[in-house]
Amino acid sequence: MQSTQPVLDPKKRREATILDAACAVIREKGFHQARIVDIARKAGTSYGLVYHYFGSKANLFDAISNEWWNGLYAMIDAGAHTAAPVDEKLADIIHYFFDLYETRPNLVHIFVTDISRATANLTPERLNCFKRFFDRIDRIIVGGQADGTLRNDIRARYLTYIFVGSLEGFVSTMVLENQPIKGPEQKQRIAHGLLEVFFNGARNLNQR
Repeated sequence: MQSTQPVLDPKKRREATILDAACAVIREKGFHQARIVDIARKAGTSYGLVYHYFGSKANLFDAISNEWWNGLYAMIDAGAHTAAPVDEKLADIIHYFFDLYETRPNLVHIFVTDISRATANLTPERLNCFKRFFDRIDRIIVGGQADGTLRNDIRARYLTYIFVGSLEGFVSTMVLENQPIKGPEQKQRIAHGLLEVFFNGARNLNQR
């Protein structure tokens, strides 16, 4: 039987290898201490080839950031116009974070330590990435308020901040304590716990 997995062209494979190596080196050394030569060595390629594909360490960092954000945006947008209830849409976002933490822990580590919490790395464009994320969550929350699932006496943006804050705080704690994901059952427990805490405060109490 033929494989249904997409086959990357050689250029995309090399870029992916370099990005994975960069994630590993930046996780180990931090962005400012990581050197292109270390990344090239980790990727098993030449120093010049890394520059050929990415031009600079800043561009490489942006490519890592874009990989994170573009995947997250695509996942949220895919479900944006479905009839799925608000709790399922929010659960999908939680699972996105923890699926990546299980399969790409270095990428999630960089999101926590070098994208989300390192203010020196937050250029205006990188900050706009967060705004676009918040706007997407906001639309989900507004939909939940419109259908009566979520309470309307708290602004949708505030509920967005509460949801994102609890999710990022939980992910960050696991990353900083180097706690691994131990399988799908644990991911389900985490999602259930976060949603229970969020909805216990955000759910419309008049809903039958």
